[in-house]
Amino acid sequence: MSLFANFPLWAALSAIVVAQVIKIPIHLIAAREFNPGLAFSTGGMPSSHSAAVAALSTAVGIVEGVDSLMFAIAAVFSVIIMFDASGVRRQAGEQAIVINQLVKDFQTFIEGAKDWNQKEAFQKRKELKELLGHQPIEVLVGGLSGIAIAFLLNQWY
Repeated sequence: MSLFANFPLWAALSAIVVAQVIKIPIHLIAAREFNPGLAFSTGGMPSSHSAAVAALSTAVGIVEGVDSLMFAIAAVFSVIIMFDASGVRRQAGEQAIVINQLVKDFQTFIEGAKDWNQKEAFQKRKELKELLGHQPIEVLVGGLSGIAIAFLLNQWY
């Protein structure tokens, strides 16, 4: 298959472009503001990440069949990317809002932090937000578990 005849590639790239461009009229309707820069920005409606992977998976399913190994790979990675876009990336955006607010309220934050050393450990844990993501050991064990499950499931196929 030549590069120009690669339907899944062009489907995914087209989905990115369409999703990015359509953000402009959606924002115009929703916010009554024309902002052409949205075509080159991250976030917003719709998700170009999700559009790209959904188009890619669909195109792979059309070309290779939904019972193919390539479709399975594309579908699983699509789900992971979409989950990430709605989970981790969304949380990162929400944390950015909080960080921006902290910058604005820096003096208030300093006043509240003066008695930090006098607080008990359980109070400090309650006030601090848990880290987003996993510890390296959690990633390692998760990866090893996945490998083990795949080998175990392979025994029944």
